[in-house]
Amino acid sequence: MPAYAIVELEVTDPEEFESYKALVPPTIEAYGGRYLVRGGANETMEGDWDPARIVVLEFPDMAALKAWHGSDIYAEPKAMRFRAAKSRMVAVEGVEG
Repeated sequence: MPAYAIVELEVTDPEEFESYKALVPPTIEAYGGRYLVRGGANETMEGDWDPARIVVLEFPDMAALKAWHGSDIYAEPKAMRFRAAKSRMVAVEGVEG
């Protein structure tokens, strides 16, 4: 069953964040993941949530998502993200389809 990482970001260091963005795709692909959303325009439809940037990643399953997030190849890019942005991430299982 697919699994998704949903990330809300507020970039605080644009230069370092650009470096982060360049390093991350191969780490995601190494675990069978892909981008579904990568910071495109967003619009609040309900409530008061007003995210600056949203990213949605799809992985084959929750095990692959967790393996990517905890991997050695993502460790340095993740540290860069922590320095370059305020972020929140959730992992959620998809549906069979």
